[in-house]
Amino acid sequence: MHAESSPVIHTRHLVKSFGRTPALTGLDLSVMPGEVHGFLGPNGAGKSTTLRILLGLIKPTSGTARVFGIDPWAEPVRAHRDIAYVPGDVTLWPNLTGGEVVDLLAGLRGGADEGLRRQLIEELDFDPRKKARTYSKGNRQKAALIAAFSRPARLYLLDEPSSGLDPVMDDVFRRHVRRVSADGATVLLSSHILAEVEQLCDRVTIIRSGAAVESGTLADLRHLTRTRFRVIAANPEVVATVQGIHDFRRDGSTMEFDADAADLGTVLQALATAGVTAFTASPPSLEELFMRHYGGQATGYGTGQANRQPDQESPATPATPVTRESQVR
Repeated sequence: MHAESSPVIHTRHLVKSFGRTPALTGLDLSVMPGEVHGFLGPNGAGKSTTLRILLGLIKPTSGTARVFGIDPWAEPVRAHRDIAYVPGDVTLWPNLTGGEVVDLLAGLRGGADEGLRRQLIEELDFDPRKKARTYSKGNRQKAALIAAFSRPARLYLLDEPSSGLDPVMDDVFRRHVRRVSADGATVLLSSHILAEVEQLCDRVTIIRSGAAVESGTLADLRHLTRTRFRVIAANPEVVATVQGIHDFRRDGSTMEFDADAADLGTVLQALATAGVTAFTASPPSLEELFMRHYGGQATGYGTGQANRQPDQESPATPATPVTRESQVR
């Protein structure tokens, strides 16, 4: 992680309402230099609204938002100089070819690195000669990704960026996130794919109803949930009443249960006296942590491609953020 200590992104008590509808209700978010930060929440939680405020596209109702210490609403051009942005539902100019779109988008930040441009086109299996109106959702997404990753940026704002990509292309996307992170860039990744966040992100913020409910490293957050055990033992009854055991199930000499992180020492001591012959322990996953906050309300979330859905909290966003709130509302 970068040695700088000031956050690249910092929001404080950020509030945004659209008429009587609240989108953000006091969001505190801090993203440090050089980290890949996961931004999680189901449709309507406020993720895309946050990103649009950080881009200077919409003005917060109250609170503060800073990118590189800059107010993006007051100084959008200055803030955009070091930002690459990929939305989850890309809209392109229909009469331009894919290559022309990539060059136009990259040109807004000074032009693409030709070597990176060629590499990305090849790895993403993208045909730059076709008109954009002929592209599928996945190919429109590829055009935005190529434009974003073909020129270095200090900050990448990625809003469901791999939506519409197949698993092979998604692997290419993940490699390039790791590449820019290794080069010292900061990434804020909004994603519905929990496995993607778990693989890529240093820290995670979970947002619910427009406010952060959990934030920290994956290791930190895992201490807040339970470990799953499956044990075969000669005397399983020794474990059943131990403090910190939950959802205990026994089938003969086999038992399954969950244990709180704070009570793992006590549980392991009990297992030592139970005559254990086989033992597995599964650390809590990000999905389990997420579902602790959302339960059945977290529709559209999962660990694989089949569950992908774009964020529905507001209409599709163009690939390049050039319009302000007064023009799009």
